[in-house]
Amino acid sequence: MSEEHKAALAKGREQGRAVREYLAALEQERKPGRPVDRKAIEAKLPEIQSRIDAEPDPAKRVELIQKRLDLEERLVELGDAPDMELLEDRFVEAAAEYSERKGITYPAWREAGVPASALKRAGIKRTRRTNTS
Repeated sequence: MSEEHKAALAKGREQGRAVREYLAALEQERKPGRPVDRKAIEAKLPEIQSRIDAEPDPAKRVELIQKRLDLEERLVELGDAPDMELLEDRFVEAAAEYSERKGITYPAWREAGVPASALKRAGIKRTRRTNTS
């Protein structure tokens, strides 16, 4: 296998990785429900802890403890939030060539949740595939 061929395969893998990571992050962002604000969660934790400390009813105390644990878990999840700007930049670099190679059209990207602004930056034009059969 020539060096050119190896380089082309590596480039294809890199483009595929950029596309997959960006699409996965977009799906994660579109989860239903209200967006969760990290600062709001951090502000609730001391309040809940003081309620736990003051709660005389053991059953209510354990419910509050669970609520605190759930909020702490949510903070950990938010800490793992992807850098959307970086992922979009990588997608933009790879998308045009990847689209051409894989035959992916503008409408397919849009249906997958890719913003029009990202497609425009990537140079992917609003076109329709025509059936030539």
